[in-house]
Amino acid sequence: MSGRTGIAFIGTGFVADYYMTTLANHPQLRLAGVWDVDPARLRQFSDYWKVRAFASADEAFADPAVAIVVNLTPPESHHAVNKAALLAGKHVYCEKPLAMTVDEARELVGLAAENGLILAGAPANALSDARAHCADILASSVIGTPRLAYAEMEDGPVFLDKWQEWRSRSGAKWPAVHEFEIGCTLEHAGYATSWLVSLFGPVANVAAFSALTFPNKGPGTEALALGPDFSVGCLTFRSGLVARLTSGLAAPRDRSLTIVGDKGTIVVRDLWDNRSPIHVELAGAGRPLLHRLIERLEWQFQRKFPFRLTAGKSVSYPHAAEKSVLPAYPSQIDFVRGIAVQADAIRTGTKPFFSGETALHLTDIVLALNAGRRDHTPTAL
Repeated sequence: MSGRTGIAFIGTGFVADYYMTTLANHPQLRLAGVWDVDPARLRQFSDYWKVRAFASADEAFADPAVAIVVNLTPPESHHAVNKAALLAGKHVYCEKPLAMTVDEARELVGLAAENGLILAGAPANALSDARAHCADILASSVIGTPRLAYAEMEDGPVFLDKWQEWRSRSGAKWPAVHEFEIGCTLEHAGYATSWLVSLFGPVANVAAFSALTFPNKGPGTEALALGPDFSVGCLTFRSGLVARLTSGLAAPRDRSLTIVGDKGTIVVRDLWDNRSPIHVELAGAGRPLLHRLIERLEWQFQRKFPFRLTAGKSVSYPHAAEKSVLPAYPSQIDFVRGIAVQADAIRTGTKPFFSGETALHLTDIVLALNAGRRDHTPTAL
């Protein structure tokens, strides 16, 4: 197909297979090639997907067919790879966060702006059908003015599972030890903050706490300095809304978002589901029959049943789902949608929402949550 935007992957680890899986949804993109610092892993990935392996990152940066460099390296490498790609004149799409410090992230955003380039950031789940559906429900004012939000990014006790055996589609090991060292907040909080900022605007203040609660995550982790496996932050938005965001690696899996307004409540069941069920419960309205029946039975048997129903009634999506390829549960996210939106912006001379100062703002928030900063004012938008 002519006119397609050329992209290159730098990094072919576990997450790269999610990108390859969802690349099929966006025929306007063409993968020019991939590169990884690990030659064996690069060969395994390129052989499996039948894609070109660059001889070096510099070769990828110099390739005129590459318009967007997709940075899928570990977080510690994000700044260096992003900077090298921008200096080579390439647009960049980076996995979260943009860098490991706010100053480094600010430098990258400034460098991109100076050179007329777009630096965009993951995650792409806030470009989902579910997020658009939620925004429409909010715009209808059915729950009145949103006042309060509860966001959950609990991944469950994965360190008690058989993580040593987990493999990606092309055979990459899940980088468990590295994820435990980085901490759950840097890995997961962005999935919630991207939704919150896109729905309610910039954050004025972060009050956070983080801790390492389970210092032994299994074989090979006993002597390591591990990152926080729990964080909780209260976000005050300039719009007036207040949100509580919890990230963790021990509590039962929960990736929901609850928004409470003057007239009712919206519950998004799963922020990792491209078309997550979304429920609305109006204040004072009659509850669904099943909910009333379960409550009656609980009173009858004098005990709480071992499951929880989502409050309210499900709100149907206005349109049928488009045919698309998504990774298996629980990562039902179109990972490449963010790159496709960036490519469209480049062609039209516009700016995608999750780029530049917004990407910096989100990076600042997540870094503050991870560090447990008690009174932090993020970079202004």
